[in-house]
Amino acid sequence: MNSLKGISPERLKKINLVVLDVDGTLVNDEGIVGEQSLLLLKDLLKNDVKISLASGRLHSALVEIANIIGTSTPLISLDGALIKNDKNDVVVHKSTLRNSIVRKSIELAEKYFVNIALCHSEAIYYTENNSLIPMILDKFGALYKEVDSYNAYMKDTLEIVFAGDNRRTMEYIRDRLSFPFAFGTSVSYFRSHSHDNIYYLEIKKSGSTKAKALMRLLKHLKLESANAMVVGDWYNDIPMFETKAFKVAMANAIPELKKMADVVLTKSNNEDGTSEILEALLNSKRKK
Repeated sequence: MNSLKGISPERLKKINLVVLDVDGTLVNDEGIVGEQSLLLLKDLLKNDVKISLASGRLHSALVEIANIIGTSTPLISLDGALIKNDKNDVVVHKSTLRNSIVRKSIELAEKYFVNIALCHSEAIYYTENNSLIPMILDKFGALYKEVDSYNAYMKDTLEIVFAGDNRRTMEYIRDRLSFPFAFGTSVSYFRSHSHDNIYYLEIKKSGSTKAKALMRLLKHLKLESANAMVVGDWYNDIPMFETKAFKVAMANAIPELKKMADVVLTKSNNEDGTSEILEALLNSKRKK
């Protein structure tokens, strides 16, 4: 890892795409983009640098931020399950789960009394029996919609989320939705940061990672990995940091990400840390 002073201006000049994680990176803990970063992002757009977001959030929870920035580059949502541009309704990639997996998940949730929700690009759907979902899910900026039944919402499911307080039950469901019992799924199991004794299971189609989404976006934009800069702070950013993109970790990033980074910023997301690297990038473009 290097300091900002150690960055080669020649390396920065090659960058034509900036992909920013959102929570813990671009926005502060109140969900607001730093004033300086916002100005720099707008200036970078004027200098022909494309700006995208890569987040675990739903697509609909990224659109407002993208509109504030003024970017029209497709956005990576649900950690790579969807790459979409609202401006002209371009879907670069969409990884929907098979109906059989959705149905099996609902059956397991009902049998073992675990909360379950279906995540689509625009909203998170839950039924009356799962009414705790909006209170215990950490999906920033998401629109929650209560529906009578999941039957009409299986088709376009990008992610299934289970939430429960019984660790053994959650681990059992995790195993039933993993190979060899289920094919083509990617399963994430973790404990809540903000709710005591709540465990989550997130089920997506295999291959739904920020790294694969970055590669798909680069191909769509006809750019190479060396043309991209990625900025992040958390475990779901690790795949992006395994690519050949220029990697920037926030001061508040996990140690694993800092070790993988080309540059570690001196400021956190609550100090508008992204402005440090955005300013360096803009200066390199102005020196052309």
